[in-house]
Amino acid sequence: MKVARLVAALFVVVVLVSFTVAPVAAQEGGGGAESGEGGIEGQIEGFVESLGLAGAVLVLVVGAVLLTACAEKLISYLTRAALGLRVSLFTLAILFTGIEFDDTILALALSAGDLEGAALGTALGTGLAIVGVTLALAGIIRPFPVDLPTDYIVLFALGPLLLIPFVFAGTLTAIHGLLLLGTFVLTFGYIIVRERQRDTPVFRNTELGESLRADGGVAAPQSLSEIPEDRLVGGRSASGWPWMVLAVIALAGIVFASMLLEAGSEVVVEGFGLEQTVFGATVLTVILTFEDIMLTIEPVRRGVPEIGVGNVIGSVLFSVTGNVGVIMLLSDLTISRSVLTFHLPSVILVTTLAAYFLYTGEFKRWHGILLGGLYVVYWVIAILVFGGVPIGG
Repeated sequence: MKVARLVAALFVVVVLVSFTVAPVAAQEGGGGAESGEGGIEGQIEGFVESLGLAGAVLVLVVGAVLLTACAEKLISYLTRAALGLRVSLFTLAILFTGIEFDDTILALALSAGDLEGAALGTALGTGLAIVGVTLALAGIIRPFPVDLPTDYIVLFALGPLLLIPFVFAGTLTAIHGLLLLGTFVLTFGYIIVRERQRDTPVFRNTELGESLRADGGVAAPQSLSEIPEDRLVGGRSASGWPWMVLAVIALAGIVFASMLLEAGSEVVVEGFGLEQTVFGATVLTVILTFEDIMLTIEPVRRGVPEIGVGNVIGSVLFSVTGNVGVIMLLSDLTISRSVLTFHLPSVILVTTLAAYFLYTGEFKRWHGILLGGLYVVYWVIAILVFGGVPIGG
């Protein structure tokens, strides 16, 4: 029941915050093709532009440092929350890092501003980048063992396939949006319930996994090094809720740092005249996906790959179900032919390959190289043949 209440609360927050921010963002953005952002993101971008090129570079550095620090803190907080609440760490990773709050707000803002196509492109681009950039880099930097139930991997592979009948429908409406949102709730709910029922947690071959049952535990493993917040929480450390509150604060810091990186990167890329080149576009995408890169690579490096893989699986599933679903709640969308013939098949191919690699039980360096190479090929074809790509991040 505790997990069910947590899921319900997080979902309500996503929907309510998104609907609050999106209309304001759309109004402030002006509704033009080049003004898809507004609200807080628009104000941050305006402030960064006023600083000039040197100031934008400084903002990038500050954003990167803040993001790195908040990602480190989030990993520590989630691990302690899992111990205190006696819930699966993989469950908390799916909920906290898989649900892309900032992407949802941006998608609704674009949709409210009559930029539904851009919103869909962002959702697909995020799903593709999380595998072709984030998971690929994690494997290249540090190959890691994988211990996932087969049904989780199947859900991960099926996620993009669920969009096929909707794409063939031609025009998506609010009904389609509700169906996709329902799919998102059912998918995430299934994983959470399964984790609650399992006798052993996913990634049980890690030090943390060996110390925990799927429903949590009380003894912290040796790899859980002490942090200053342990003294702050004090005697309440056995309860997971103080750590949940701190995790929410860390997540807010990650979202804010991502806004700084996005605003700073746009100014820097335009300042150096890179916005129309493959190199500039690639740099921008890496910066925009830096949040997910940190939330995948750092957990793998620190011996808790369940957070990193949970981020990848959760982000892809949310992008192609929940994120696409909320776009349809504000307006109808006519699917372009390129989505059916190129963009969606690319997402399906890369995700299916990634699912197979995870199924093998070990994500190897050559797996990352192959996925990264396919992502580069996608960029080249998209720019040369279709004139552009959906930007994920």
